[in-house]
Amino acid sequence: MTVADLAKELTGSVDLVTSLDMAGFRDVLGHFVTGVVVVSAQAPDGPAGFTCQTFGSLSLEPMLVSFSANAASRSWPRVRQSTTIGINVLAEGQEALARAFSTSGVDKFEGVEWSRAPGGAPFLAGALAHLEGRVVSLARHGDHDLVVVAIDFAERSDGTPLSYYRGDYRRLA
Repeated sequence: MTVADLAKELTGSVDLVTSLDMAGFRDVLGHFVTGVVVVSAQAPDGPAGFTCQTFGSLSLEPMLVSFSANAASRSWPRVRQSTTIGINVLAEGQEALARAFSTSGVDKFEGVEWSRAPGGAPFLAGALAHLEGRVVSLARHGDHDLVVVAIDFAERSDGTPLSYYRGDYRRLA
């Protein structure tokens, strides 16, 4: 039985992409809801960071997380200079912050309240959770770098996460 046959059997219909191009691929991937984080670090010239939605838990033993960074980003090379990385899990009301940290060519920390984590990474005020750790693996895959971070510190607060679905920020219902 093919995937199309299974889909038709389960749903009564099938809507498959038959010719895959970058726009079609992006559209399909947009159907997966993600959380939103800001990856941050204390770079030699000051705090740096960027919005990222390709983040996840990788291992509990040892405690590892991963994220992907656009290799062509202006912010990623600044963050990559640091040995300590901060990950700020954004809360539902932080859409403006997510948009600001996804903007290129501006001081993303201007007017943003933040504090230093135990290892020095910037932690954004109001984030739902903060993690801090050391990069243990970095590999280029296509147009992104896949980064693995060993976590040394984590904290959380109560609330609802900011989510991203089909090209826009969403509220969990």
